[in-house]
Amino acid sequence: MHSSNFSLLDQLVIKADNALKAMAGGRTEHRRPSPADIQPENDLSQQEKRRSAGLMRVNHTGEVCAQGLYEGQALTAKLPEVRDQMREAASEEEDHLHWCQKRLGELESRTSYLNPLWYSASFAIGATAGLISDRISLGFVAATEDQVCKHLEAHLSQLPDTDSKSRIIVEQMLEDEARHAHLAIEAGGVRFPAPVKAAMTLTSKAMTVASYYL
Repeated sequence: MHSSNFSLLDQLVIKADNALKAMAGGRTEHRRPSPADIQPENDLSQQEKRRSAGLMRVNHTGEVCAQGLYEGQALTAKLPEVRDQMREAASEEEDHLHWCQKRLGELESRTSYLNPLWYSASFAIGATAGLISDRISLGFVAATEDQVCKHLEAHLSQLPDTDSKSRIIVEQMLEDEARHAHLAIEAGGVRFPAPVKAAMTLTSKAMTVASYYL
C-alpha cells in the first residue's frame, strides 16, 4: 500500500518505528554489503582504535541525523516525486548507518548516547523544511550533504593509516553523499546563502564534538 493511503496517525506510527530502527542500526536487510567486508583487519593500537572509533561514532551519528532529516521531509513533502527521492536517499543512508555501526562493533566501541536527541532534532528540521516548500527541503538536503562531505574528507585525513576498513567505508560514504547533494540541486533545490551555511557549520561542529566523546 502506498504511503499516501495512510492516515497522518498511521504515518507517525511508521515514522516512530523507523526511528527505533535507526537507533538499532537500520533494517535487518541491506541492499549493499559493507565495502569494508573485503578489507583485512589490520592490527591497531589501543590509541588508534580509540581514534577510529571516535570518528566512526561521529559518522554514525551523522547517518542517524540523515535518517531523521529524510523521514521528516518525506512526511511533509508536497510532490510525490520529492517524497520518493527522500526515501531513496534515506535507503542509501541506512546502508551507511549499518556499515558504521558494524565497524564500531569491530573496534570494540559503541554508538553515541545522544543519537535520540540528534534524530529528533533532525526530524523536526526536515519536517519544517518540507512544510515550507519542496525547493527549500531539497536545498536543505544539498546544504547538509555538502557539510557531511567536508566532515568525511577531514576524517579521511584523520583516520589512522593502518585502518583500511574504516577508510574504505568513509570513501564510499563520501561518494554517495556528494551524489545526493548534486541530485537535490538538480531536482530544484534552492542554493542556500553563505550565512545560512555558516550557521549550519556551527551546529554541525557542536554535534561532531559531542558525538566524538559521548
